[in-house]
Amino acid sequence: MTHLLQQAITEIEKLPVSEQDSVATRILAELADDQVWAAKFAATNQQQWDHLAQSVRREIAEGETIPLDDVFPHGQPQP
Repeated sequence: MTHLLQQAITEIEKLPVSEQDSVATRILAELADDQVWAAKFAATNQQQWDHLAQSVRREIAEGETIPLDDVFPHGQPQP
């Protein structure tokens, strides 16, 4: 276990039991979600990636996207 993870667990252990369970539920849900995404990425073939890239290029060319700098301006604090 890493030092950072041990530090987080130490802090979680200080919480009331119900809050510990809440944190544990969120962590387990995040890990399960990561496994689902990893499986989806692993199952995606090159033809599918090419199709996705083509779709994205078309959306950009047709002005159907918003630049990231408009969504996350430089120098603005993020939540």
